[in-house]
Amino acid sequence: MRDKKAVALKRERKCRVVGKGRGYIAQKIIEVAKEHDIPIKEDEELVERLFGVELYENIPEELYEHVVKVLEFLYNIKKQ
Repeated sequence: MRDKKAVALKRERKCRVVGKGRGYIAQKIIEVAKEHDIPIKEDEELVERLFGVELYENIPEELYEHVVKVLEFLYNIKKQ
């Protein structure tokens, strides 16, 4: 079984990776998000791609289309 991975994003003017980890660290990222009512979207393919982005780096243009799907997910949650 592969280790679970998680990536935390922050959107200001641009979207960037502010946390990432696997195994125990991934679980802690998820726990902290839940504790602070931060929505969680599971997307293994996107996590794999974002794992290659350095911490605090902006999301590369080639991943914008995928990140837009996450932003749409968040927008729909806020609407409800």
